[in-house]
Amino acid sequence: MDKFSSSELIYFVCLAGTFVFAVSGWLLASKKELDFFGAAVISFITAVGGGTLRDVLIGSTPVGWMQDINYLLIIASAMLATVFFKRIFEKLRRTMFLFDSIGIGLFTILGVQKTLGLGLSPVVAIMMGTISAVFGGVLRDTLVNEIPLIFRREVYATVCVAGGTTYWLLGETSLNDELRVIITIGLTITIRILAVVNNWTFKAVK
Repeated sequence: MDKFSSSELIYFVCLAGTFVFAVSGWLLASKKELDFFGAAVISFITAVGGGTLRDVLIGSTPVGWMQDINYLLIIASAMLATVFFKRIFEKLRRTMFLFDSIGIGLFTILGVQKTLGLGLSPVVAIMMGTISAVFGGVLRDTLVNEIPLIFRREVYATVCVAGGTTYWLLGETSLNDELRVIITIGLTITIRILAVVNNWTFKAVK
């Protein structure tokens, strides 16, 4: 388990984010009509891919999910829940952006916190927060032969950079860590949802 100052809140956030990304991966795999094993692989990679890369890059090994069986249990429960309640999840999401929005908000803050806790610079911490949030999705999309969201014109990875920067800046204030976490996650999710709803995009490179 990742060790943070607000341990109970962060642990809950981490498990919740893992569940959300696992659901996201399974739903896309189902859309692509993969078999059970293929869907399980996509779900697992979506849930832990970003955090795994982050931990390897900052030298925090064994990586987080290897040290706590609860991560695997959460992923398994997300897979089963999606199998049995797929229609409910699809009605809640409408499109994949809702689950991705929740996931990137949760994992951005986790990546920033863990990296800052190791004494690395804020710039590196924001980069690691972004990697934590989006790389699982990159692997997911690549494996099912889709262009990853971060390479499209959608406002996606930029939202994570904004969230990570906000968390770091709030650290320079007198706000307690729990409030910083809540504000940052809420801001990240809100910006992402607004970007999709209002069709905010960046200009294509020519």
